[in-house]
Amino acid sequence: MLLNIVIFIVGLVILSWSADRFVYGASALAKNIGISPMMIGLTIVAMGSSAPEIVVSAIASANGNMNTAVGNALGSNITNVALVLGITALVKPLIVSSITLKRELPALLIISLIAIGFMFDGELKSYEGIILLGLFIFVLAMMAWLSLQVDKEDPLVAETAGEIPKNVSTTSAMIWIGVGLVILPLSAHFMVNSAVEIARYLGISDLIIGLTIIALGTSLPELAASIAGVLKGEDDLALGNIIGSNIFNLLAVLGMPGLIAPGMLDPDVYNRDMYVMLGLTLLLFLFSFDLIGKRTISRPNGFLLVACFIGYQFWLFG
Repeated sequence: MLLNIVIFIVGLVILSWSADRFVYGASALAKNIGISPMMIGLTIVAMGSSAPEIVVSAIASANGNMNTAVGNALGSNITNVALVLGITALVKPLIVSSITLKRELPALLIISLIAIGFMFDGELKSYEGIILLGLFIFVLAMMAWLSLQVDKEDPLVAETAGEIPKNVSTTSAMIWIGVGLVILPLSAHFMVNSAVEIARYLGISDLIIGLTIIALGTSLPELAASIAGVLKGEDDLALGNIIGSNIFNLLAVLGMPGLIAPGMLDPDVYNRDMYVMLGLTLLLFLFSFDLIGKRTISRPNGFLLVACFIGYQFWLFG
């Protein structure tokens, strides 16, 4: 048991590091070949924040742990909104001023409803996984198009430009991409296997391990990035990372088990977890969306989100 805990923690650290290096290399390479910082931020960086979840989901699905992968997708979204955004708002209230984000929020809500529609019958089918992954490619293309249309005065433009690596040679960028592509799946493999062993030892289901330990572990880098972002005044970028990550979790992470290991879902998925995720997505929408001017996600909002996360954990283990 102790060895599996150590393997899980080491695997998580290496997974997070390799995902960061992959995004670093891909962003630097994109900049070197002339892609705009806004396009890099809305596609490569946004997708990179979900890279650990995507790889973990693929490995878990390939190993036959379909509900672990589904739990990872839903649990990561729940953790991102309730814990990551909640704690970030407690540290410093977020001012939502980017028009780009106000376009992405309705998209997140629509995608959440599509995902719930697919899970509603208690089964994730192969064609549903294909549709989700197809939508993932479509959303990436739309984000790339939006990056070309965005107003140069949008605060997200300056915040995104500040996060793109500078003065990185193309050779170094390609080396980091290669490192990420090799180490990401290896670390995910050890992390998933150790998590499954921990679940068996504790007598909990594959779904619960995905919803809690794996989801929390893969969301910790986003928590650190979000807090660092708001402390630097990059509120829109911090929130944008969470919205983008949640969109990609529902499309790419949830699409993996549908494509690789379609089958019956744990009943708790369609009786409990997907509704918790939808409820938190609606809260995020209400806290963030304003037709005119700016909207603040306040400390009381953050307290409510963290309280929801704690209550959900008691529900899972009660």
